[in-house]
Amino acid sequence: MTVMKKEAAAVIFQERIARDIYSMWIETNGAQQAKPGQFVSMYTDDGTKLLPRPISICEIDGENKRLRLVYRVTGENTGTEQFSKMKQGDRIAVIGPLGNGFPIERAKGRRAFLIGGGIGVPPILELAKQIKCEKKQIIVGYRDSETFLKEEFEANGEVYISTEDGSVGIRGNVLDAIRENGLKADIIYACGPTPMLRAIKAYAKENEIECYLSLEERMACGIGACLACVCQTKEKDHHSNVNNKRICKDGPVFLSTEVEI
Repeated sequence: MTVMKKEAAAVIFQERIARDIYSMWIETNGAQQAKPGQFVSMYTDDGTKLLPRPISICEIDGENKRLRLVYRVTGENTGTEQFSKMKQGDRIAVIGPLGNGFPIERAKGRRAFLIGGGIGVPPILELAKQIKCEKKQIIVGYRDSETFLKEEFEANGEVYISTEDGSVGIRGNVLDAIRENGLKADIIYACGPTPMLRAIKAYAKENEIECYLSLEERMACGIGACLACVCQTKEKDHHSNVNNKRICKDGPVFLSTEVEI
């Protein structure tokens, strides 16, 4: 088993790409092993904030040892606000890549839905870049017209957008976009808030579609030791001997039929 070590990654570039949404490129050795759907844990320099913040990987440039991290600033005096103030040349402590990532090999020869909602949109981009399937359908949901990463998605597949206020694409959610456009799939990959994932799980069950969900959860250690980010599962976890799995270690990606959400 590989033991992940904390690394002082270099900030290459950072910009604000939507309201409270920032895009940061970092240089890290972990980029050479990273897979779509994984995340990194990032640490602040603030001694009052001991725990790292899990940030999903948006893009991977393994050749140049670079990762793109797109994240939301969650409030004042938070770890994410401190990250947003970092400039080119700054150093940030990271551990990663962490988690299991999406099983992209399952999509070969099949029609796929790649679904992202809210801050679950960014990890879908690298998935869209790497996945090989018969038909790639990217469905992304936003609150309003600030459709960050839209152009990057359009360069990597058929894109369908839903917005809560109807300002872009279909008014409603990602499932409304699927139904309104008459889309069909044999396999689903999704990342986003729990209510969205719960609805997608029900949709997949109803239509008998293989489905993989990347769960969002507040994490503490990020490496599976503290059991702060468990979810209920059908099978017993070998680590805790109860019907739970650790989202940071066993996930964040799970087969939808494995987990109760």
